Amino acid sequence: MNLMSPKKGTVYVVDDDEAVRDSLQWLLEGKGYRVRCFDSAEAFLTRYDPREVACLIIDVRMSGMTGLELQDRLLERKSPLPIVFITGHGDVPMAVDTMKKGALDFIQKPFNEKELLELVERMLARARDTFADHEIAASHEALMSKLTGRESQVLERIVAGRLNKQIADDLGISIKTVEAHRANIMEKLGANTVADLLKIALGNSAAKP
Repeated sequence: MNLMSPKKGTVYVVDDDEAVRDSLQWLLEGKGYRVRCFDSAEAFLTRYDPREVACLIIDVRMSGMTGLELQDRLLERKSPLPIVFITGHGDVPMAVDTMKKGALDFIQKPFNEKELLELVERMLARARDTFADHEIAASHEALMSKLTGRESQVLERIVAGRLNKQIADDLGISIKTVEAHRANIMEKLGANTVADLLKIALGNSAAKP
């Protein structure tokens, strides 16, 4: 029987030690996780799919790009991927620094299987939440990118509660031009009312009490 369950999410393992990769793959696949292993941070970056609900287990020390440098690269990309570091005994202070940058946890060799599996489940639960938030933010960003620079300026003032005449004065344009921009904004963002427009423009924050 195949225990692999895509619904559980993907566990990326990045370690230049083949024995560690094989051990983690065997353990995690045996519990029904999809596992993708890489022998370097560089290889992982070329294959990582940010659309997947996933988590990442990486070794702190690797030849080439280190685990710490990989974490920095992912932070630069605003990746929502939860990260856990594999550390040797002497790497604990370094691992603590990674947690200050947002890593979820670190595990020491040799692994405690039960703790590792609990950690992976916790990471994937976090991934499901952050992935949903990330998708909403990306969708909102894509929507806003449809607006021209001038339309963005008009929208900013609509959200601030400015009237058409005030917006016209602010931007040195006619009221008719403001009205035309306003109509374009409503159409591009798929808003039927000003209330709709505000909810879309404010993104998640409009839905929160």
